[in-house]
Amino acid sequence: MPSLDLYREPEPFRLPKPREVESFADLLEVATMCTGGFPEPRTFSLRARQVLRSRLGQYDVVHDDQSLGPGLVQMMADGWAVTSSIHHPVTVDRALDLEHATSRTRKLQLRRWYGFASMQARVARRLPLLLTVSESSRRDIVEHLGVDPGRVAVVPIGVDPALHRPRPGIARVAGRIMTTASADVPMKGLVHLLEALAKVRTDHPDAHLVVVGRLRPDSPVAPVLDRLGLRGAVRFVSGQSDERIVDLYAEASVAVVPSLYEGFSLPAVEAMACGVPLLATTGGALPEVTGRHGETVLAVAPGDEDALAAALRCLLDDEELRRRVAAAGRRRVLERFTWAVAASATASHYAELADRNRAAEVRPRTAVRGATRC
Repeated sequence: MPSLDLYREPEPFRLPKPREVESFADLLEVATMCTGGFPEPRTFSLRARQVLRSRLGQYDVVHDDQSLGPGLVQMMADGWAVTSSIHHPVTVDRALDLEHATSRTRKLQLRRWYGFASMQARVARRLPLLLTVSESSRRDIVEHLGVDPGRVAVVPIGVDPALHRPRPGIARVAGRIMTTASADVPMKGLVHLLEALAKVRTDHPDAHLVVVGRLRPDSPVAPVLDRLGLRGAVRFVSGQSDERIVDLYAEASVAVVPSLYEGFSLPAVEAMACGVPLLATTGGALPEVTGRHGETVLAVAPGDEDALAAALRCLLDDEELRRRVAAAGRRRVLERFTWAVAASATASHYAELADRNRAAEVRPRTAVRGATRC
């Protein structure tokens, strides 16, 4: 389903040629971008509705992945059974970004960029079923978006344990710490991990960090690396295949999730599945994903750099602890967080939603259409 692709590299925020603007959704996408907003959740849903209008009856369920645009409510009026996944409310990202904004201008820009959040809340309240990935996210959806808790089901996501598995033929690298964290998103806590790494290197000079992610030249992390003298101790890798990521896990002595908040954290599950001892914060859903402190994970408070440093030292110094935590983490993933488990639970919710939609012989179309002003 083509869009105008206004944020594509190497020309993000591009202005399309007049001949490219062919529909109301196109015009709305350009106008919203030009006024500092993020249009894609709204325009994606409108385009999806247009594509599906002539295909009613070909599918049982429409499953949206957190666009939560008004096109979904219009699809319900057309007769579709509609659900959506919300990994966590975007209002959490907005609050953390505003907290870390350093100027009034930047705060105004962020408020405009996240302008679609109120639209998503209105649409979420109209859908008969929402899926989310953790009890923590479920609570946040109810609180932040005002959704009826009885309409939010928890289906944790997972990994393929045949791919994400220990690779005993690959040797661990002494002092190797690995994380998957965006350098440009404060919520991921990378700056706090860098501060902790600098502390650890005072008595573990071989400690170094591999970050699965990209470091942009204008990233706020770049001056932190210079201030802490970590340029030679931190390596960023991006564009790697899944198999290469698994190899990187096999080389790591410790994996870290330093996030201030997570709605789930697939990197935590991937590390555990690969048999890497995990250090994680207790931000958001992480405790219910990673398990008990001292058994399947070493857990610290989010944003606590001293605690991160102490836990890193503990793991780097104790081979038996690393072995025990890694083995228990792998067992936890196999029991709870595989794609087979996630698919089975999702299919059950699809069946329930489709049956409910078929049983609704008289649909309140007028009421639904009246709610499409989002």
